[in-house]
Amino acid sequence: MSIPVRHKILGRADYRQTYTAMRLFTDNRLSDTPDELWALEHPSVFTQGQAGKAEHILAPGDIPVVQTDRGGQVTYHGPGQLVIYLLVDLKRRKLGVRQVVTLIEDTIINLLADEFGVQAQADPKAPGVYVDGRKIAALGLRVRKGCTFHGLSLNIDCDLEPFARINPCGYQGLAVTSLQQECLGKPMDIWSVGEQLQSQLSKRLGEYTGA
Repeated sequence: MSIPVRHKILGRADYRQTYTAMRLFTDNRLSDTPDELWALEHPSVFTQGQAGKAEHILAPGDIPVVQTDRGGQVTYHGPGQLVIYLLVDLKRRKLGVRQVVTLIEDTIINLLADEFGVQAQADPKAPGVYVDGRKIAALGLRVRKGCTFHGLSLNIDCDLEPFARINPCGYQGLAVTSLQQECLGKPMDIWSVGEQLQSQLSKRLGEYTGA
């Protein structure tokens, strides 16, 4: 029997408020609570992972830095960047953490290739998705009670300058790109991409029914 996945498009949402909502959803969910995928973008913010090192935040300037409980180091979120939070019961689907990371990476890679002709790759040493070594998507998850929250960010048509103020995901000098940049300036609709990615993630998650 398939396990339902609800899709939500939240528009532009404050990071701290969304972070609190994710934690509340995860803490209060029951064994039959449907999984949810939240698509949104945030006002400019740097988020630091649970074990993040302060030296990777070089010059934040006027952009706030928020400490979180996800994995990974510091990253940037801002307008024009698609964020999808995965509120998924891994225990119910019998999915491991490494499996869900690979599922997310493969889904992004397939979407970029099939819909936009962009050839991207994963790196087993550094979670995320890359185009010729330039990072286009970042991942950071937290698992509590066998359920994930946090998720992925995909650069659609965003200002990439703030990434120069940090060592992205803890890697000094890591180049960052966006879908708009890789598609030679072709206009991108963040919410259309969000709906496509939600649909593809749901399809892949549907392969894990817990049976």
